[in-house]
Amino acid sequence: MLFTTANTLRTSISTHIRKAAFSSSARHLKDINSVTVIGAGLMGSGIVQVAAQANYKVTMVDTTDAALKNGQAIITKSIKRVAKKKFGEENAAEQQAFIDKALSNITVSTDGPAAVAGSDLVVEAIVENIDVKQALFKALDQAAPADTIFTSNTSSLPITSIAEATSAARRERFGGLHFFNPVPAMKLVEVVRTEVLKDEVYDSLATFAKNTGKTPVECKDTPGFIVNRLLVPYMMEAFRVLDRGDAKAKDIDVAMKLGAGMPMGPLELADFVGLDTMKFIIDGWAKEGKIEEALVTPSKTLNSLVEQGSLGRKSGKGVYDYSK
Repeated sequence: MLFTTANTLRTSISTHIRKAAFSSSARHLKDINSVTVIGAGLMGSGIVQVAAQANYKVTMVDTTDAALKNGQAIITKSIKRVAKKKFGEENAAEQQAFIDKALSNITVSTDGPAAVAGSDLVVEAIVENIDVKQALFKALDQAAPADTIFTSNTSSLPITSIAEATSAARRERFGGLHFFNPVPAMKLVEVVRTEVLKDEVYDSLATFAKNTGKTPVECKDTPGFIVNRLLVPYMMEAFRVLDRGDAKAKDIDVAMKLGAGMPMGPLELADFVGLDTMKFIIDGWAKEGKIEEALVTPSKTLNSLVEQGSLGRKSGKGVYDYSK
């Protein structure tokens, strides 16, 4: 009797395992073929480029023809650089074929709702302003098919909050795809899960990231996700060292490069990111109140530089002077 019962139990467990495995493998992934990227700046154009290189049909959307023309120029220059590195200078024909193929996958538009009407995936890469993002997604939600996946490339705003502008059904298909700058070179994508994101949508997003040559990492919808949650407090502490007069900027950066093996010092990195962006992130985290107070304490040096318009490399001056 015990032998029979054990056999029955083993058979039952085995059946459940097979059913679970089948259910997992049968999970329906959305077949992503067409992608719409909203925003033709550095991040948006970079996302367009890697998607086009992966043979996705991509529409780049911005509000003006001038912005789109600038985005196209960024993409063309970057793709040529990639082709040269990929095939070598001696293989001009292969380079040109690669460039032509990628560029042929890209179209442009100033009409967001029309673009997303035929899109499998939408990636938003516009200004880090919650109101602007919500207004955009509210309009796109009404125009896109029910099964279109929505994502934001935000690095600092909660995906859940952005998605509140859309329908309850859309929120189950709304995640984060956080690429890193410069997109063609950086290998990481943070795929952000909200509490309501469907498993198959996450899987589709991770697959898309892999297809663009990136390594996806999964993270919850928490402030800063993984990278910025660790990196921004690190850079802010470097500013606090400056505030206290414990060390000079150059010495801080040299110490972290040579002592910790960092490719850039924290203050050099802050200048690269943009000091206004740094301040925006840290002020937002402090307002949310979800991160330890010591980590979001403002820096007098950072605030002063931003007030002066010294925003880092993009303005020609930040912690360091780049105008020379």
